Amino acid sequence: MPGIIGWDIGGAHLKAARLESGMIVDVVQIACPLWLGLDQLYKAFDEAKAGLGVADINVATMTGELSDAFTDRASGVLAISAAAVNALGPTLIYAGPAGFVAADIAAQNVATIASANWHASATFVARHIGEALFVDMGSTTTDIIPLKESKVAARGYSDATRMAHGELVYAGVVRSFLMAGLRLVPFGGHWVPIMNEAFATTSDVYRILGDLPADTDLMPTADGQPKTIEASRARLARQIGLDAREVSAQALDQLAAFFAETQLREIFDGACLVLSDALLKDTAPVVGAGAGRFVVERLAARLGRAYIDVADMLPVAAALRGQAADCLPACAVALLANSSLRTK
Repeated sequence: MPGIIGWDIGGAHLKAARLESGMIVDVVQIACPLWLGLDQLYKAFDEAKAGLGVADINVATMTGELSDAFTDRASGVLAISAAAVNALGPTLIYAGPAGFVAADIAAQNVATIASANWHASATFVARHIGEALFVDMGSTTTDIIPLKESKVAARGYSDATRMAHGELVYAGVVRSFLMAGLRLVPFGGHWVPIMNEAFATTSDVYRILGDLPADTDLMPTADGQPKTIEASRARLARQIGLDAREVSAQALDQLAAFFAETQLREIFDGACLVLSDALLKDTAPVVGAGAGRFVVERLAARLGRAYIDVADMLPVAAALRGQAADCLPACAVALLANSSLRTK
């Protein structure tokens, strides 16, 4: 079979996975702040190709069409599809239930192409397990997708409809701002207001707690200062109007734990909403993917369900298991395309 590279083109990261003879042989993740302009994507493509090389077949999925760089999703889909062709050559674009389509007809498939990376991942997992709750927690969002009879059983498809059904939660382990969603936090024996400023992110929380996976936080910190526990504590203290020197490290660590718990509860609520309609069997496990798999495993325990790491389903060497599971949509589109070619 020819070599295939799967691409997941996001608004903050470009992820890619190379498939050779049905095996994932390399995976890369590159910072790509697309809101700064389309040139960021071209730079990321060049960096990825320097590491992965070129392939006979390129297949892509995307979420980057939501970026501020584009006036609307349709123009984003068209611009990203054209950029992929310019940088990679002929490229097939994942269009959800419609499968793969040529980039030159992306305009006819905007609704199914836009933000469809979750569908690629869920479809791949569904082919490996008959019934499960698939949860992919990345740097920015969490997908919560029911799988039944080896098929994707989501009620929504677009971002708007998936949010309404609890299937898309804006909670990630790196880029979520701590000011979002909370008004008060417990500190010093009082409920303390949070400053409505982007002083800290969840990467600071999980760094303080020792949970943040290596090579996951690729973006600059909120204040441009180092990615150390001490600097993260300083950013966390600033979020409630204090300097780190004014309070103990233990108090800030407890505050970080509260933020982590609050995020887990938010995802738990989404999962409960999804389960209330999907009515999966009690024996249906939770399948975890993304950089936040450690949170998904805690979610599974809270739901009283078995946990399966998606890495166990991927044809990948042990050394690449974590990277592949972090970048599942890129792996998924490559594997789905490979399967499609074998059946033709």
